[in-house]
Amino acid sequence: MIKESRKFDVISIGELNADLIFTGLEEGPVLNREILASGYKKTMGSSTALCTANMTKLGLKTAFCSKVGNDEMGRFVLEQLEKRNIDSSFCIYEDGAETGVTLSLNWGGDRAMVTVLGVIKTFSLKDFDINIINSAKHIHVGSFFLQEALRADLCTIFKTAHERGITTSLDTGWDNSENWDYGIQSVLEYTDLFFPNETEAIHIAKAKTLADAVNRLEKMCKNTVAIKRGKDGAYCLSGGKRYAIKAINSVKVIDTTGAGDSFNAGFIYGFINGLPIHECLEYGNASGGISVGSVGGSDADLNIDKVLEIIKKHGKSFILNQ
Repeated sequence: MIKESRKFDVISIGELNADLIFTGLEEGPVLNREILASGYKKTMGSSTALCTANMTKLGLKTAFCSKVGNDEMGRFVLEQLEKRNIDSSFCIYEDGAETGVTLSLNWGGDRAMVTVLGVIKTFSLKDFDINIINSAKHIHVGSFFLQEALRADLCTIFKTAHERGITTSLDTGWDNSENWDYGIQSVLEYTDLFFPNETEAIHIAKAKTLADAVNRLEKMCKNTVAIKRGKDGAYCLSGGKRYAIKAINSVKVIDTTGAGDSFNAGFIYGFINGLPIHECLEYGNASGGISVGSVGGSDADLNIDKVLEIIKKHGKSFILNQ
């Protein structure tokens, strides 16, 4: 099967949960005190799902493979996938199980999150047929460290994808155990696009500084690494070259939920459309910048025309070395 004939541009595999987002807090959580928020929203959550929603907005044809509980939150998030034109036919319900839920508290441009994993903890290759990947040009997975069962299968999934001419991308998320391993090196061997943020990159590389992490990741990863740096923009390593780009400063920050996932979406869009890596970085940076202007990582006013407009106004990435 040639790549051009595959049904989906991207099949995302991974965690699916609901987000309960509280905004407008004047301060963070304080023990034994009630604090007030100005707004509240229930929306589709999870790193993998937010990235997929934004890839779809940019024009990619997407599908999602996951497991949810047969409960109110499970039905809600699957409805949200369909509402966003994401094919959910590879998703399953598990009776008697809980769908994951994340509480996000946002204040002062920062946030704190509390997550109940539910079936996210048990979702694995046992829950789906690996041959579903034959329908995709590209496979994306987020939250490597959060997904205890799936992460053990990712090397098999990504290796199989490469054998079948399918490209891959990986985001890790934070590792609450602070182990920062769990076999990630073997997965990176078959990862085309790796998307850590700056702190995650330093921990995964077992480095003390970003500069040290960059040098180590360049040896660890055969393909492309895009490091998200928040207000400091982004950094990219690919093909022996290093690129950087400044953060978008023309959008008022309302909610940073899913900004990194939106960055991933823009970068993957460029990659699938055959753009040079430095342009993929520009698409990712613009998409992440647009995302912070709305509440909820999947509800930003994101489209390809707006991304191109931001890139034109903001300027280009620049090469740090040849």
